[in-house]
Amino acid sequence: MKEENKGTPQNKWSRIYRKRWFFPAVYLVVAALLLTAVIWFQNVGNQMPEAGKEGDSYTPNLHDKDAQSVMDPQEMIEMPVKDDNEATIVTKFFDYDASEEDRANALVHYNKRYYQSTGIDIASEDGEEFDVIASLSGTVSEVKEDPLLGNVVVLDHDNEVHTYYASLGEVSVKEGDEVKQGDALGTAGKNLFGKDNGVHVHFELRKDGKEVNPELFFNQPVSKLASLETEEVIENDSDDETEANVDADEEGLEEDTDEDDEEKLDDNEDKVDEEDKTDDEEDADETNEEDTE
Repeated sequence: MKEENKGTPQNKWSRIYRKRWFFPAVYLVVAALLLTAVIWFQNVGNQMPEAGKEGDSYTPNLHDKDAQSVMDPQEMIEMPVKDDNEATIVTKFFDYDASEEDRANALVHYNKRYYQSTGIDIASEDGEEFDVIASLSGTVSEVKEDPLLGNVVVLDHDNEVHTYYASLGEVSVKEGDEVKQGDALGTAGKNLFGKDNGVHVHFELRKDGKEVNPELFFNQPVSKLASLETEEVIENDSDDETEANVDADEEGLEEDTDEDDEEKLDDNEDKVDEEDKTDDEEDADETNEEDTE
C-alpha cells in the first residue's frame, strides 16, 4: 500500500512544497498580480477626466447649492440688527434734500468741527450692547481696526453693492468668510468719532463706491439699487444739457452785448466828430467876423 501511495498527486505536491524555490516563486507571482492591479486602477483614474474633456461641455446642476449666487437679487435689505423695533437711529444720513431737522441730525461733532454723516448710527433704546448682523448675504472683504471708527467689517455683494459696519466691539468673522443675511458679524461698541452716541453701530450702504441713504432702501429688494444708477445717469445728462443751454445763452448774451457796445461806441464817435466839426465851424465864423471888423 505504501508503494502504491508514492505515485499519488498528494505526494507530488508535498515534494514541490519542499523545494526551496516554491514559496519565493509564489510571493513573486502574488506581488506581480498586485502591481498589475495597481497600475490598471491608476490608468483608469487618469483616463476618466480625459473622457470628460472630449465632449468639451459642462452642464451645471441647477440644484447644486454651490452653484447658487451668494446673494439673491430679490433679497430684501434689512437693518443690521436682530430686532429693529428695539433699535433707534441716532444719526441720520446727510441728504441736502432732507428737512432742516434731519440735516441737523446728520451732523457729527468731532474735534470742534461738524462732519456730514455718510451713513446712519444705530443704538439700542436702553443704550446696551447688541448683536450686529449682516444686512445682506455676501463675502467679508475687509476686517480692520480703525483708530477713530473702531472695529470695521466690510461685506461685498453682487452688482458692486457693499455694506460697511463700523464701531464694532467684538468681531466674529474674518476676511474671506461667506455670510448669510442675518448672520452675526459682531457686537455694537464705541468709537472716538461717534463717542456722543455711546454704544452703537455705524452702518453704510454703498453702490459703485458711492454712499446712499440706507433708510430709503430698508425692506426694499437689492435690485432697486440698479434703478438708482439709471436715474442718476438720466439726472446727470439733464444737468449737462441744462448747463450747455445756460452756457449757450451766456455766449449769445455776450455776443449781443459786444455788438451793442460796438454800436454805441460808433455812435459816440460820430457824435464827437460832429461836435468837433461844429466847434471848428464856430471858430472859423468868429475868425472871419474879426477879420471883417
